Amino acid sequence: MFLLEPVGLGRIENDAYLALLDLRRATAEELAANIGCSPPELRPVVRALLDHGLVQQLGFTPALYAVVAPDQALPELINRRRGDLAQMQLHVEELADRLRGRPTREGKPVVELLEGEDAVLAAVARLQLEAREEIVAVDAPPYIGGQSNPNDLELRRLADGVAYRFVYAREALASPEHMAAMRRCTEAGERARILPDVTLKLMVVDRTTALLPVSYTEPDPNVRLLVHESALVDVLVSCFESLWARATPLVEAEAQRGPSVKDRELLSLMASGMKDRTIARSLGVTERTVGRRLTELMAELGVETRFQAGVQAARRGWL
Repeated sequence: MFLLEPVGLGRIENDAYLALLDLRRATAEELAANIGCSPPELRPVVRALLDHGLVQQLGFTPALYAVVAPDQALPELINRRRGDLAQMQLHVEELADRLRGRPTREGKPVVELLEGEDAVLAAVARLQLEAREEIVAVDAPPYIGGQSNPNDLELRRLADGVAYRFVYAREALASPEHMAAMRRCTEAGERARILPDVTLKLMVVDRTTALLPVSYTEPDPNVRLLVHESALVDVLVSCFESLWARATPLVEAEAQRGPSVKDRELLSLMASGMKDRTIARSLGVTERTVGRRLTELMAELGVETRFQAGVQAARRGWL
């Protein structure tokens, strides 16, 4: 079946997607072996599938690629090329049933229980694809696969004009790879803030639909509640806005004057309450480098304590 030709993808992208539909998730090496190509040949193929929202990347080392259910990813592409893709729509439900192995659930109660990694990943992708105005989220543990995952679909939706606001927990920016993934999104237009000890994992789309863990005391990354338009969603939006107001902004744009982007990140992380060791891990430098640079910035600000440095940096617009 050559399903993806109408959306501008070739035979190898088509074969990789159908193979991943059966594998559910795989490394680049495993997927390359399955379709009979080399890992270097597969890299642009995976990038194209990520850009079209057909797969999601899980983790960094090693990166796993998970298929997005066809009835979640393909309708958005169909809407973009409605005339050329009329025949493609006939195959969407067939492929969705092949992935899930069961009929599509009918109806939308106020709260739905989603169980299993596939169901959660599909919901995250579908909600982003359906968004028309804004997505707000708290990026905090627990994570599928045990670590924060890159969100390539966000870059595509930002380009479509959907606004993103993220409040990050300390663990979401725990490594240089995580920081780099965050920077790619903020450079594309995401507004980001950090609140180190936040635990209220949450995602709300267009102030009408929310996704959150079943429990915050014993959270399970593979079980979520999908909440449709209701007073409960209004409460969750209020909770997010409260956290957003408390969080420290992360500025990514270069200013005409003042500190570098790295220094702004350093000051923002310090002002949010992070310890030197955690800041160093987030920025990919040594703890000694963090201490030395903070001392230099304090001297530049003319202050003696880190608290005073945070106040002065905020007054100067450095945060």
